[in-house]
Order: sequence, then C-alpha cells, then structure tokens
Amino acid sequence: MQWILILIFSIFCLFTLTNQWVRKSRKYESVNSVASSYDSWTNDRLLENLWGEHIHLGFYEKPRIKKDFRKAKVDFVHELVRWSGLNQLPKGSRVLDVGCGIGGSSRILSDYYGFDVIGISISQEQVKRAYELTANRDFCRFEVMNALDLKFEKGSFDGVWSVEAGPHILDKQTFADEMLRVLRPGGVLAVADWNQRDSTKHPLNFFEKLIMNQLLIQWTHPEFSSIEGFKNNLLNSPYCGSSVETSNWTKYTIQSWNESIYEGFRRPSSILKLGLRSLLKAFKEIPTILMMRWSFSRGLMKFGVFKSRG
Repeated sequence: MQWILILIFSIFCLFTLTNQWVRKSRKYESVNSVASSYDSWTNDRLLENLWGEHIHLGFYEKPRIKKDFRKAKVDFVHELVRWSGLNQLPKGSRVLDVGCGIGGSSRILSDYYGFDVIGISISQEQVKRAYELTANRDFCRFEVMNALDLKFEKGSFDGVWSVEAGPHILDKQTFADEMLRVLRPGGVLAVADWNQRDSTKHPLNFFEKLIMNQLLIQWTHPEFSSIEGFKNNLLNSPYCGSSVETSNWTKYTIQSWNESIYEGFRRPSSILKLGLRSLLKAFKEIPTILMMRWSFSRGLMKFGVFKSRG
C-alpha cells in the first residue's frame, strides 16, 4: 500500500510540473520579451548559481568524458577562439561580443587574449551583472544594445564574437549583416549557435513540429536557422569579404544538456539557498532541457559554428 501511495504521489507531481511547463510558455513577442526574460533569469541568479558565469554549452573532446561542467564552458570559449582564428589577432585588438550574457566570454577574451572587448546585450540586468563581475573595466566593457541595430561605425572591430544569441533574433539576415558591417576588412568573425535541421531538404513531421514549437516558446526563441541557412545569410551579406566555413559541433557539446541537470544534484546548495521558488523553477526547466537533448541526439537540432573574414 505504501509503494502505491508513493507511485500515485510521484505521478501527480510529474503531471503537475509537466502541466505547468506546457501552460507557462515564454513565447517570443518582440525584442522586449527577450530582454524581459533575460532580466528575470539574471535577477533570480538561478542560472548563474547553477552554471557559473557562462550561460552556454560546454566542450567535451570525447563522448562521456568526465569534466567539470564549468570548465567545459571555459574550454568551449578557447576551442572556438582557436577554430575561428581569433587567436591570431594581436593583443589590443578590438572585439565585439554580440549577446554577451553576464560577460563570461568577454572576460576571457579580454583577460586571457589581451583583447579590448565590448559586450552587448538586449538585457539591462545582464549588462549590470556583467559589470559587477568584471574587474578589468578598462578593456572589458558592456552596453545595452540591439544586435539588429549596432551603434558602431562600419569596420569598427577586428573581431566579432557571438555565442548562442541567434535563436533569440527573428531577422537572421540583418543579424548577419550587422555583425559583418562592423567588422573591418580581414577581421575575424566567430559565431556559435543552436540550429535546426534544414527543413527545406528534410521537412519536419508532425511530431517534430510539436517538439520544435515547444523549444521555441519555452525559451523566447522566434525561430532557429539551419546551419546552411545562416551560412547563406553570411554569404549574401553585402559586407561579407570572404568565404564562410561551418562545422557541426553537436558531438562536442551534446553532453552539456545532461550535465546541466546533473549540476543541480552536484551543487544542491546553489539552488536551495535561493529558496523553494527557485527549486521549483529549476525543476520546470528539466523537460525543455531533456527535449533539447533528444532533439540534438536525433539530428533535429545541430550545434553550428561559423567563421569568416570581413
């Protein structure tokens, strides 16, 4: 009888969480809805306490390799720097971080590589928190700015960096145009994003459309581009000065989805100290994380990296 009651209680809890997850979406409405979502995520400190200063996936050289999740995120930054050729720029080069979050990548680019970095975010609270976490403010600064309307002159930067910002942006062509516009001739572009399968070649079935819809509305995404689609956005830009190279890093990053859940069990105090409400919020994110993991494992989603020259 006791086990039956435990089973019924567990089913009830699972049903309740799933029901709230489905009903409470964060559907994209405008850039303001993106800003509002990130303001909220920054202020509640849940992501920062769980994952550290890098709110992006990590890099794992081999499947199921044991590595600290936060170290994997730092490793990701260094791997993308090397792959893109950004490390070939001399110290003092000006680099723009588009969609900087709370400044994790910006600080590595500035402190480790010696770049003069400006990070931009649509979220005022992210920019505020990025400054709070940054000691070297002379060469690592942050501004509230829309990625579709960069307030910089043409050719202002030696490098442009963007990690996992594209899914929050509706107009992918203008996103590509603006990053390349502010990049000087010969400058380095490095982009990493979540991308969906190319539906023009492999249309989504009914079930995949349902999955994709949930992935969009849960985390304020208007749409995902495909790797091929965003490559064409870059190539079609009037500011593109060279070829565009891409790679699929799904196998290097997919472990991050499981690890992002495990972190809650490895660092329970990071959630518990924020209170019961944050604990419930953390549990509500699990279905989306698992759905992301499944989508990347089945090829419905891919982790694309892009590099080009101005």
